[in-house]
Amino acid sequence: MKRILSFLFPCLLCVPWFSSFAADGAGGAAGGGKPNFVIFLADDLGWNDVGFHGSKIKTPNLDRLAAEGLMLEQHYVAPLCSPTRTGLMTGRFWSRFGVTNPQNEQALPFGTETLASALKSVGYQTALFGKWHLGSLPEQGPNKFGFDRSYGSLAGGVGPFDHHYKKGPFTQTWHRDCKLVEEEGHVTDLIAREAVNWVKTLNDRPFLLYVPFTAVHIPIDEPKEWLDKNSHFDDPDMRRYAACATHMDAAVGRILDALRAAGRLEQTLVLFFSDNGGSIGVRNDDPKYPGTYPPGRTTASNTPLRGQKGQLYEGGIRTPAIAWWPKRLKPGKVNVPLHITDWMPTLTRLAGYQPKRNLKWDGQDIWPVLTGDIGQPELRALYWLGPGKRASALRLGDWKLIVTGDKQELFNIAADPEEKENQAGTQTGQIAELTQLLARHAARDNDAVVPKKKQ
Repeated sequence: MKRILSFLFPCLLCVPWFSSFAADGAGGAAGGGKPNFVIFLADDLGWNDVGFHGSKIKTPNLDRLAAEGLMLEQHYVAPLCSPTRTGLMTGRFWSRFGVTNPQNEQALPFGTETLASALKSVGYQTALFGKWHLGSLPEQGPNKFGFDRSYGSLAGGVGPFDHHYKKGPFTQTWHRDCKLVEEEGHVTDLIAREAVNWVKTLNDRPFLLYVPFTAVHIPIDEPKEWLDKNSHFDDPDMRRYAACATHMDAAVGRILDALRAAGRLEQTLVLFFSDNGGSIGVRNDDPKYPGTYPPGRTTASNTPLRGQKGQLYEGGIRTPAIAWWPKRLKPGKVNVPLHITDWMPTLTRLAGYQPKRNLKWDGQDIWPVLTGDIGQPELRALYWLGPGKRASALRLGDWKLIVTGDKQELFNIAADPEEKENQAGTQTGQIAELTQLLARHAARDNDAVVPKKKQ
């Protein structure tokens, strides 16, 4: 019990791991002024779908970021999109907000302090270009949660050229600053264009630029230019999927080039990760979407990890991830387990933000892990509530517990990252400890759900 409480209490009390790190240390050491932040978020990109993890898919811009920056080799997210976005925006596990599935309903109560609103309160310019999916009505969009500017899909993945979401009340979802618009062009190009144009308008204040792409979410339809760049794939489904990833990679390059031309890149921390593991075998011409799309199936690869999008195995919740800031971060790899909820505590502290109330963060400040000042942080638990609340998981140190109904699975991730050997039958002590801790975390779920409207 003492062991459990020793790492549970810091989380409950929102005490950062690294109390010796000054809030303004990064900005001052980098030459004065606060750092800028750019967050690129891919949609459904698999562990093995990037060149820096050995894929044949061409991702030269991401590969360069990985070579010059830090590869975060145990970066965890949710198994689905809206939950991951909830964790990124709030620093809290998505289940605190009752969010476990992709949803068009409002995910965050109005007044929730988000990453964007926190940074805005300390002088940051904030913008989101891409997919929101935390409330698909215009009055629930990004501008209501701390973003000065926003553009893209209020709902989920959209048709590449018509920008329509699934058939139903949210089909028309493409917007600018929460006002629905109709525009021509490929979705990836439009997102990049809007981000580049915004960069050109920046003043001297620091900024948060959040770019959640719709790539590589279905439906996929790519111009010949990007298909030709992946002609080394004989399988047409694989070539189309690869083209979508390469197109997104080029958009990352365009945005970084714009920041470099504006003289804003040196003082900028760039992050890249996916919102969940790759989706395998899903129909590209899903009839739920209006429009006509090439037939075939998604060909994401999470190899060598087990599982995929929607699952709590590593292939569903561990994604390719990069942190790049040559002025501050040395190239290399970080093998410490990190979590999507860590970014709000980390980035806001770098910016000098001080919460005025207890935000009940589940994430923690990981900056000293990234810089190498702390090689092995204190033991802490990472918790997941899966789709539809049907399964849950918890990782503590090397051990990971997955509970689905009455079924328990226990894996030693350090020794068995592919989750081949279920040790639940032999490691009874570990099962008891992790089960107790999982229950403690589950007891805090649903403490920040959106109030239901009175009928």
